Amino acid sequence: MIRLDESSRGAVTGTSNARQCSDKISTTVLPQMRADNADMSSLRNVTEWTSSDVKTWLIENGHEEYADLFYLHEIDGKVLLTLKEEDLKSSILNIKKIGAIKKLYLAIKQLQRDNVAVLFDLGYMDLFPSTNFYTHQNKHEMPSTGTNNETSIDHEFYSASVSEDGHASHLPPEIWKTVISLGYLFIVTWITAFVMVIVHDRVPDMKKYPPLPDIFLDNVPHIPWAFDMCEVTGTLLFAIWLIVLIFHKYRFILLRRFFALSGTVFLLRCVTMLITSLSVPGAHLQCQPRKVPDEDWSNSAYVELYNKIAMAYVIWRGAGMSIQGVRTCGDYMFSGHTVALTMLNFFITEYTPRHLYFLHTFTWMLNMFGIFFILAAHEHYSIDVFVAFYITSRLFLYYHTLANNQALMQRDSIRTRIWFPLFSFFEASVDGIVPNEYESPSLIVCNLAGTGKNIWHCVRSRISFRNAQRNVNGSLSSTKKEY
Repeated sequence: MIRLDESSRGAVTGTSNARQCSDKISTTVLPQMRADNADMSSLRNVTEWTSSDVKTWLIENGHEEYADLFYLHEIDGKVLLTLKEEDLKSSILNIKKIGAIKKLYLAIKQLQRDNVAVLFDLGYMDLFPSTNFYTHQNKHEMPSTGTNNETSIDHEFYSASVSEDGHASHLPPEIWKTVISLGYLFIVTWITAFVMVIVHDRVPDMKKYPPLPDIFLDNVPHIPWAFDMCEVTGTLLFAIWLIVLIFHKYRFILLRRFFALSGTVFLLRCVTMLITSLSVPGAHLQCQPRKVPDEDWSNSAYVELYNKIAMAYVIWRGAGMSIQGVRTCGDYMFSGHTVALTMLNFFITEYTPRHLYFLHTFTWMLNMFGIFFILAAHEHYSIDVFVAFYITSRLFLYYHTLANNQALMQRDSIRTRIWFPLFSFFEASVDGIVPNEYESPSLIVCNLAGTGKNIWHCVRSRISFRNAQRNVNGSLSSTKKEY
C-alpha cells in the first residue's frame, strides 16, 4: 500500500490541502486501495482496522477527499467507531462543508449500529452520554423487560425516535395495523370455537375413562358456584382494561399488542386441544358427544358441518363463558379462562403507572383468585392452569422484551422476522418503550370532535367534488350538442 512522504504529511493540514491530494489519490492510490479490499473485508471486527483500513473504507464510501486527513490523524477502527458529530465539526479536522460532515457522520453512525455488540463487549459505550435503555418506568413485581437496569447504551446508536430515557418519542397510531390485528383475533376466535365443537364430540367416555389423578382436585372439594365467580373476576379485569385503553395516549398500540398476543395464544390452544383429548376432570360434569342423525347419508356431511358451525357460533357469541350459557367439554389443555385472566392482568400492570400499587395488587389478586376458582370448580386439571399461565406470561414478556429493545436486536432482525412475523409487522415503527401517557376526558372529547369534523369535511369535499364533476360533464355534453 502506497504511503504519503513526510513533506506531504506536513502539507495536509486542512480540507484545502486534502482536495489538492485528491487527484493523486484517485490516479495512484485508489487502484491499489481497491486491490486491498479483499484483505480489509476479511477483518470482521472493525476494532482491528488500522489507519490504512479506515482510509480504504472512506474511499469505498465516497469520502476519498478526507481519506488522507483521517490517515494523518491516525484514526483507526476503534477511533472511527467512537467518533461523534462534534468531532467532525471540530477545528482539528477543519471540515468546512456541512454536507460533507453530515454524510460522514451518517456513514460512521451506520458503522456504529452494525457493531453495537462489539462496542458493548469492549467497553466503549461509556464514551458517550449514556441512557438507561433497559429501564421501564412501570417495572413491577414481574418486569416486562427482564433486563438489567445498570446496562447503558448511547441512544445515538439507535433510532432517532428514541429519547434519552429509552422511550420512543414518535409513536404513530397506525390504526390500520390495529384493524388487521383485530381481524387476526376475530379469525382465531372462530377457529377456537370450531375446534371446541370438535373436541366436545371427541370427549372420552366417562364410564371408561374416569378423572385423572390430580393433587389439587383430589384435595379440594368441588364448589359449584366457583366457575361463575372466575368469570366475574375476568369481567372486572376486562372493565379495568377498557378504562386504561380509553385514557391511554397510545391506545391503538396497546390494542394492537393485545389482539396480536391474545390471538397467538388462543391459536396455540387450538393445537393443544385438538391433538390430545383428556378425560373429564370432574364427575359432576355431564359431557356427552352430540349424536349424528343417520337419516340421509347424502346430506349428512353438510348437515353435520352446518350443525358444527351453528354450535361454534353459539360458543363464539357467548365468548365461551358459562354465565353466557356456554357449556363445553374436552377443551382442557390448556385453560382459556386462565389465558384471559393472565393476559388482562399483565396488560393492566404494564400500561399503568408504577406507583399505583393498589391497582396492581388488586389485579394480581383477581388473577390468582380467578385461577383458584377454576380449580375449585373442578373445570380444569391443575396442569391446564399451570401451562396456560406459563405460556401466556412468557409470551407477553418475550414480546415486550423484543419490542422495548429492538435496537439491540439489529443483528438478529432476519431471525426475528422468520420466527416472529407478526411482531416484525406490528412493531416495525415502534423503536423504544411505549411511555404511559394519559389524556384527560376533555382532551379525548376534543379529539373525537376533531376527528368527527375531519370526517365530515372529507365527506363534504367528496360530495362537492362529485357535484362539480357532474356539472362539468353536463356542460361538456351540452356544448357537444350545440356543435
